[in-house]
Formats: sequence, structure tokens, C-alpha cells
Amino acid sequence: MFRSLAVKTVRPAAFAGIRPAARVAVMLKRFYSEAKPAANPEATDAPAAGEAAEAAETPVGSELQKKLAEVTAKYEAKDKECAKFKDAYARAIADFRNLQKTTEREIEKSKAFALQKFAKDLVESVDNFDLALEAVAQENLEGNSGNKDLIEFYQGIKMVQEVFERTLEKHGLTKMNPIGEEFDANLHEATFQVPQPDKKPGTIFHVQRVGFKLNDRVLRAPKVGVVAESE
Repeated sequence: MFRSLAVKTVRPAAFAGIRPAARVAVMLKRFYSEAKPAANPEATDAPAAGEAAEAAETPVGSELQKKLAEVTAKYEAKDKECAKFKDAYARAIADFRNLQKTTEREIEKSKAFALQKFAKDLVESVDNFDLALEAVAQENLEGNSGNKDLIEFYQGIKMVQEVFERTLEKHGLTKMNPIGEEFDANLHEATFQVPQPDKKPGTIFHVQRVGFKLNDRVLRAPKVGVVAESE
């Protein structure tokens, strides 16, 4: 009997130190479970700072885009203007070169035909040489019966005529004597037509007056007789 009482009295004393500790544990558990977690200042400040930065950056970004658009528009306008100037410059260069070529051709033409009036006057002198030589009869120039003085005079005039015509040729004035050639209305002047069975129709068989060219341009068309077609 005493053993059981001793056991009953001993148990409370043995667990007397455990109960306060259990109570403290229960109280701490309730405290931590019911208390709200403390806010992290860094975690709470981070979104606010990001929003502030975004709010601060938004006006600056739109301003930069606006400036970029303005600069791009100005650049495109200048590029178009530059292309326009380049095109105008190329056209001006082409027009200037065409003008140079045209001017050079006109100068050459002026040089080639500057002596046209003077050449026409010289043509009459050539005609006089021909008339003077044709006036001498051929029998007076042939054989022993010929007049020696007349022969020498004739040869002298013939020599002067040849030198004179060579000088004219150096300056582009050439004689046209189209005997035996085919008639060309652009080059020749037909004064009469005669049918000749032994000759081709349209052929020049007689030159009444020689013609002249000045630098490949007809200065005076020769007067010719043309073979007509036989009836």
C-alpha cells in the first residue's frame, strides 16, 4: 500500500519540470502561427522602384522616338532633294555636252564654207582658163606647121591652170567633170538630151560647163548633155 502511494507522489514531482516547458512550447506555437509575417522592405520596395523607373523612362522613350522620327523624315527629305539635284546636274552635263558637239559641228561648217562666196568668184577664173585654152585650134598645136610661140603660150597657160586648180583643191574646191557618169539630178544640170544607140540611156556624154564642189558640197552643178532613150 505504501508503495503505491509512493509511486503516486513521485510521478507529479518527476513531471513537474516538463509541464512548464510544454506550456511554453504551446504558447510559442500559437504566437508564431497567429502572428503575420513581417514584410520584407526590399521585396516591397522593388516593385515600387520598378514602376517608378518605368514611369520615369516612358516620357524619355517617347521623346526619343519622336526625335528619331523627325530626324528620319528630314533625312528622307534631304535624300530626295539630293537625288533631284543629281538628276538636274546629270541633265545639265548632258545638255552642255550636246551643246559642245553642236557648236563644234557649226564651227566646222563655218570653216568649211566660209570661203563659199570667194570660191564662187574663183570659179569664173577657172572658166576663163578653159575658154582661153579652147579658143586655140588644135591644128595650130600639132605637127611642124604649128606656131612655136603659140604652142609655148598655150603650154604656159595650161601649166598656170593646173597649178591654180591644185591650189583650189587644197582648200576643198574641186572640179566636176562627169563625162561618162550616170546622170544624177542632185549633182548635175541637164541642158539637153540626145538618143545615142551605142550609149546607155541616162549617161552623160557631153559636159557643156564643168561644175565645182566645195568640201564635198555642190557649189555649182555642171551643165551636161544626157543620152536619151531610143524611141
